[in-house]
Amino acid sequence: MSEMLRSIVVAGGGTAGWMTAAALARFCGKGWRITLVESEEIGTVGVGEATIPMIRNFNQALGIDEAQFLRETHGTYKLGIEFAGWGGFDDRYIHAFGLVGRGLGLLPFHHYWLRGRAAGRAGPLGDYVLNAVAAYGNRFAHVQRAPDSALPPMPYAYHFDAGLYAAFLRRYAEARGVVRVEGKIGSIERDGETGDVAALVLNSGERIDGELFVDCTGFRGLLIEGTLATGYEDWSHWLPCDRAVAVPCAGVRPLTPYTRSTARTAGWQWRIPLQHRTGNGHVFCSRHISEDEATATLLANLDGEALAEPRMLRFTTGKRKQFWNRNVVAIGLSSGFIEPLESTSIHLIQTGINRLLDFLPSGPVASADRDAFNRMADVEIERIRDFVILHYTANGRTGEPFWDALRTMELPEPLANRIAMFRGDGRIVREHEELFDVPGWLQVMVGQGIVPERWHPLADQLDDAQLDQFLSTVATAFARDAARMPDHDDFVARLIATPQSQPQEVTRV
Repeated sequence: MSEMLRSIVVAGGGTAGWMTAAALARFCGKGWRITLVESEEIGTVGVGEATIPMIRNFNQALGIDEAQFLRETHGTYKLGIEFAGWGGFDDRYIHAFGLVGRGLGLLPFHHYWLRGRAAGRAGPLGDYVLNAVAAYGNRFAHVQRAPDSALPPMPYAYHFDAGLYAAFLRRYAEARGVVRVEGKIGSIERDGETGDVAALVLNSGERIDGELFVDCTGFRGLLIEGTLATGYEDWSHWLPCDRAVAVPCAGVRPLTPYTRSTARTAGWQWRIPLQHRTGNGHVFCSRHISEDEATATLLANLDGEALAEPRMLRFTTGKRKQFWNRNVVAIGLSSGFIEPLESTSIHLIQTGINRLLDFLPSGPVASADRDAFNRMADVEIERIRDFVILHYTANGRTGEPFWDALRTMELPEPLANRIAMFRGDGRIVREHEELFDVPGWLQVMVGQGIVPERWHPLADQLDDAQLDQFLSTVATAFARDAARMPDHDDFVARLIATPQSQPQEVTRV
C-alpha cells in the first residue's frame, strides 16, 4: 500500500455497497478515490426493509431530508415489532422502541410493574410503553418534549423499499464523486509480497486497482472468503432457520406503524407495510418443512394479491472469523448473517461503516487496529445473536418439533446467565454498549412468558395506594399522549406532500 492511503474500492452494490459509498463520499472528501463495482446481472437480496432507530442517525449524518427519503423509498414509520404466536399460539406482544414506563427513585419502572402484576394491580406491560400504545392506535408524530416533561421521547425507525434506498444512495454518492463501474468480477489479483488484494479484474478485462477494499458482495463474500479464505463461524445449531421465501403483495389500510412477525410451524413470517405495497417473507428451517410447503404457507397468509413470483433465499446463520482480513473489510451479508427477526441487518451495515471510518488508515493497515476492529464487531454481532436466540428458546409453542427442540437447546453462556438473572430477581444488565438495552430484553422476556420470581426490594417502599397511583399515572399519561397524535396514514401523506424547503410537522408536548 502507498504511504498515504487514498484509494478505496467497494465491491458490490445493493444496500450495503451504496450505504458504504455514500458515507465514504460524505466524510472522506476530496483527495480520495472511491470506486464502486457492481453488475446489473447480479441481483440483491432486498429483504432488509425494516430498520431500527439508529438508521435516522445515518441519514441525518448524510444530510438527507426525511420527507424526500420517504417519498423516494415509499417509506413508512416504525415504532416497534409485533410478535404473534411466539409466547403461545394465541399470544401477541410488541417489542416497541423507547423506554418502558419511567423510573422512580433508584429503580427502573419494571420492578414496580412486577410487584403490581403479582398483586393483580397492573395492566399488560405494553400499557406502559408509549410506542406500543401509539403503534396499536395507528398513531404517529414527530414529538418534541419540553425540557421539564415527564413523558419519554418517542424514538422511531422506518419501513422502506431497500432497492429504492440503494438507488437513492447511489444518486447521492455519484453526485459527490463516487465512480460506479458496471461489470462482473472475473478474478482478483493479489500482491505477490504482502498477499493483500491488489485489484479486481472484470470479465471485460478492465482492472480496478485499490489500496483498501470493502467486500459488499453478499453471501458469496467474493473477496473476504472467495479470495482470502477467512473462514465462517456457523451458528445454525442455535438459529436453525436456513431459508427465506419473500414476496410483495398489494398493500392494505391502515398503514400500521410497526412490523409484524408471526410464528409458523417451522419458522416465522414477516409483514412490512410500505406506501405502495406490503413486504412479506417466510423464514423457515428446511429440515422441518419443504420449500414448496413454506411458499404455500406464505402465499396463504398475505394481506392482498401477490405482486411477483416468490423468491427463495438460502443462508447459514453465522459470521466471518474476521470482518477485516488483510486489506479487505467485509460489510453487510459478506460479513455474516442473522435472520431479520429484529431488523438488525441494515444496522450491522451501518455500524460496520462507522467502524471503518473510525479505523480508516492513513497508510499500511496496523494489525493492532485490525484486531480491535474485529473484536468490536464480534462483541456486537454475538450480543445481537443472543437476543435473537432468546425469541426462539422462550417460545410457548408446545407440540411442534421445531419449537420444542429450541425450547430445550443448550444456550450460549451469556444468554443463559442473563435469563437466569432475570428469572430470579428481574435484573437486566447491559454490557459492552450492546445494541439492545433493558427495555428490549424486558419486553421480549415478559412477552414470551419469562416472569421473574421476585422484584427489587426497594419497590416495596411504596404502599399499595401509592403503587396504584404511580402505575395509573404512567398508563394514563401515555394513553393521552398517543391520542393527541395524528393517524399514521395521514401523517405520512402530509409529510411526503411537503416541499423540501418547508419545516416538518412536530407535536410539542
